[in-house]
Amino acid sequence: MDLRICIDVPQLQRGIDFYTAGLGLKLSRRLGDDWAELLGAGSPIDLLANAEGSAPIGDAHPQRRSYARHWTPVHLDFVVDDADAVAARLVSLGAVLERPVQDRAWGRMASLADPFGHGIDLLQFKGRGYDEILQPAG
Repeated sequence: MDLRICIDVPQLQRGIDFYTAGLGLKLSRRLGDDWAELLGAGSPIDLLANAEGSAPIGDAHPQRRSYARHWTPVHLDFVVDDADAVAARLVSLGAVLERPVQDRAWGRMASLADPFGHGIDLLQFKGRGYDEILQPAG
């Protein structure tokens, strides 16, 4: 089974610029005026242009898209080599650093919101990564 990640953005080019310049993803192709495929992560990321205030599923749906900061139980974690440098680059491109880069048993982590209100985390693993939690080295 393959996984594709879809991210709604209000402005397609701004989304492309943010994710390519900020995280090093590559624009693979445009699939029309409202859809771009980015590669370079473990799964393809599709950016989908959808206007602020539009309904997610048909006009009768009661909820509307909002690109203000929002919370959802699903977010993306990007594994990076230098969480501090990538966080600074993302902030310069319009992200909001919501929690400073913190040390964890398994490495370092930064929590941000992209310019479109979506939560993203940066993970910088050290040693054995998450296995540092499960059992002591040795």
